[in-house]
Amino acid sequence: MTLHKGQTNLRKMRLFDTENIHSGEDRDEYEKDYARLIQSPSFRRLQGKSQVFGAGSGDYYRTRLTHSIEVSQIAREVARRLGKQYELLSRREHPGLMLDPEVVEVAALAHDLGHPPFGHKGEEVLNDLLMEEFGLKYEGNAQNYRILMFLEKRAGSDSGLDLSASVLLGINKYPYNLDEPGRLKGVYHMEWEGIRYLRDLWGMPEGCATLEAQLMDLCDDIAYSTHDLEDGIRAGKIPMSRTLFEDERIVAALIQEIKDDPGNHSMNWEQIDLPSMVRTVLSGYLEQWEQIYVDCGGEPSRARREMKARWVRKFANQVGIIDDPAKGWKKVTFIRDGAQDIELLRTMEILKKLAWVTLIKDFRVQRLHKRSEVMIRRLWGSFKEYETGKLIIPPDWHESFEQHKGRWQWERLVADYLSGMTDAYAEKVYAEFFASRSGSIYERD
Repeated sequence: MTLHKGQTNLRKMRLFDTENIHSGEDRDEYEKDYARLIQSPSFRRLQGKSQVFGAGSGDYYRTRLTHSIEVSQIAREVARRLGKQYELLSRREHPGLMLDPEVVEVAALAHDLGHPPFGHKGEEVLNDLLMEEFGLKYEGNAQNYRILMFLEKRAGSDSGLDLSASVLLGINKYPYNLDEPGRLKGVYHMEWEGIRYLRDLWGMPEGCATLEAQLMDLCDDIAYSTHDLEDGIRAGKIPMSRTLFEDERIVAALIQEIKDDPGNHSMNWEQIDLPSMVRTVLSGYLEQWEQIYVDCGGEPSRARREMKARWVRKFANQVGIIDDPAKGWKKVTFIRDGAQDIELLRTMEILKKLAWVTLIKDFRVQRLHKRSEVMIRRLWGSFKEYETGKLIIPPDWHESFEQHKGRWQWERLVADYLSGMTDAYAEKVYAEFFASRSGSIYERD
């Protein structure tokens, strides 16, 4: 059966903006979502947040902003193709079993808003600080919802951006309450109440993400496994030579990263000869590069772009939808001959780990991480005590805390403030506190 009008509206409903305050009626709801998102300060600040290399390392390398735009482009195109390919989607029989390209695009653009300055290292440090001192968690996906549902402000609302239910659930790749014991990914309790309300209204099975959230997540992985490698090759961190690709230390490091990643259990690595597959993928990747390099006339820039384009196309063209009997739901994944293509999923994971061990583990990047850890810890120490912190935090943040202090703690506000900083702004505030400087304070902004 198809959705009746009331069920269709479940996808476009908004948790708080029941009267569309200050919102024109001449646009589709998802167009409003798109406008609200890209006009928000949090979205703009992504241009100053690290992807792999520190923001400002060079005008070639990706930031969180360019990464998010690229993910959204891949996701929208794949959603459009799947909409033509799968009759299931045209039936629109369940709000969580639909793929609107516009929804997936906005969800992809918003998926990284919760990342703090200095990439994954910033996330790790903030979580350590909150857990060590207050038993609270910090996690990028959960912070996304703090921003979208509370911290961002738009005209006429004090409840974030008031995005549609489809977009909010399209970002929710980890549909859990993060504050439950043992959860590593999810949504903070305060925002989970709203997300759970929407999920219950939609009749979403427990622990299952919408098709749109699954597609956004997979396209994020596609981007990581192709674009980060392109940046690494351009930076000279991944020399395209047999010296690197046949180095047993690289092979061993890749294997260890795969084994240590708790998110990898579903790929059943124990069923295959992992060292053999890692070597095969690395060898094939290098051989493909060597051929493309020749085809591009020995021009490395063209070869990099062509290599990236071929892998994005290879991954994107294999995305499909299958039954997930374990969950009684549908699954967005790589498909071959009507079944999940586990080999291609493993290949993508190996390429993601190649970027990780060659880029993130590089000693210069590690030095950057150490420097960023020192900065975040010292900034945290400056703000964490309410009586002193309230004097040096911007007034609007203090006012917001006074307004909502019955619902959340000062230390959560400090984490919100620090996580919203760009790399450059975090360094600026750090310098104001700890560097020896002269001159007027009014010259520093």
